[in-house]
Amino acid sequence: MGVKAALPKYELYFYTTVLFGALLWAADWIFEASSEHANRKGFKESVKPGWHYFGRKMDVADFEWVMWFTTFRNHILFALSGHVIFAKICSMLSPKLGFDGCKHRSFIYMLYGSIAVFVSMGWTYITLVLSHCIILYSVSLAKRKWLCFLAGLTSLATFKMEPFVSWQTGFVTRSFSLQDVLFYGGCGFSIMRCMSFALENCEKKDGNYSFMDLLKYNFYLPFFYFGPIMTFDRFHVQANNPDLTRKQGEMWNIRTQALLHLGAILVVDVFFHFLYILTIPTDMKLVRQLSDWSLAGLAYSNLVYDWVKAAVMFGVINTVSRLDHLDPPQPPKCITMLYVFAETHFDRGINDWLCKYVYDYLGGNHDRIFWELIATISTFSVTTLWLGPCEIVYIWSFFNCFGLNFELWVAKFFSLEPFASIERALSESMSRRIRGVFNAANFWAIVLYNVLSLNSLEFAKLVARRLLVKGFPVSTLSVLFVTYCGVQLVKERERKLALQEEAAADATQAKEEPGKAKVE
Repeated sequence: MGVKAALPKYELYFYTTVLFGALLWAADWIFEASSEHANRKGFKESVKPGWHYFGRKMDVADFEWVMWFTTFRNHILFALSGHVIFAKICSMLSPKLGFDGCKHRSFIYMLYGSIAVFVSMGWTYITLVLSHCIILYSVSLAKRKWLCFLAGLTSLATFKMEPFVSWQTGFVTRSFSLQDVLFYGGCGFSIMRCMSFALENCEKKDGNYSFMDLLKYNFYLPFFYFGPIMTFDRFHVQANNPDLTRKQGEMWNIRTQALLHLGAILVVDVFFHFLYILTIPTDMKLVRQLSDWSLAGLAYSNLVYDWVKAAVMFGVINTVSRLDHLDPPQPPKCITMLYVFAETHFDRGINDWLCKYVYDYLGGNHDRIFWELIATISTFSVTTLWLGPCEIVYIWSFFNCFGLNFELWVAKFFSLEPFASIERALSESMSRRIRGVFNAANFWAIVLYNVLSLNSLEFAKLVARRLLVKGFPVSTLSVLFVTYCGVQLVKERERKLALQEEAAADATQAKEEPGKAKVE
């Protein structure tokens, strides 16, 4: 109920004012803490010289972001530019060489990707990846899904657990700064792609996909090292589609997205010079001195930053894949827009993979408590292996698995009498307000469950204790009220999108009906 229910405009204006006022207030607290403690001894390793003329140092605590825009930058731009140029040259020369470049473009992509991986990592690495591809391809010929899962998860475990990791790493004898990242990234994503291929091959009724199809899928360079993962069925159809005509305005959208990613990088760079949101949580002595609002702002901003980072990293790669006429997985949904566990993910490619092969496969329509429990446990078991089994991952998986099931339990409970009758007696707008209260509490459960994987368990425990115990009732209720305002604004956006989709569906139906009338 209440999906399309509208709230008065003055109420929405009030929510907007409260939300932005609270965000600015929290940002002011964090800015003050960042400025006063920039020269703190505990900040020496993660706060480095930045904008000299403005007298600002820069937060460099996230090694992944720093690596992408220092060590990786030139290599990535060079490799991805080479991918685009190589494909273009081959498409221009193909008529003179007597073959259809459009028809064989997936082979061209594979050829360049294999060469790039060979140059960057060497022949032993190529051999190691191919060995896993051969094993999983061989298993897929048996057309038994359970066997494909067993072989795939075993292969994945060899890159996530000792002593198998060290043993396989020893085969790659080259030594340079990017070796470890490229090794684990390429191997991990290769196994997930091989599992997708094997499972789709089990679904193929007539014959089998060829080993060359697997190589074309696995060695597509933009996705090879860092993802996102596109399931084999989607990649195979799109990469072998001979129709390369673009929709009207598609190139404009690609350019716009590229500029947005560049803008996001610049915004993050500015914030890193004024708000040390990544360094402050590592200094627990300082964190304990901060106000409740500062802690809430830190926890929230860390998750927003993680979304921005994922959106930028996958966005750059997705821009190249769109130039190749592919439709890659979308960037993750911003944490600000989330108030249900079912939509919480930071890698839509992995999420699509898990939903297709595990979560939806076992859970069905997700309305039965027992099978939902089985589906979520299985999904987070695979996720735990993917992330690398360790204490913090176990805790993160447990709480997110619990949150996903708890949502269903609460929904089932309130669908019973007398709650169902009470809600039906309410207006849709009031139903939306009441649901917004529960959604606000759920939002902070999502934040607390996920911030421990981004920062530390100690920081997550401190934030929870300050907001729920020591800060009760003033800090607790005020933070929940601000969150409630944000949830209602998100619901308003979802309401407008629902109305737009309904109008588009009605327009499509209106166009089809005259055609039906003519046929009759």
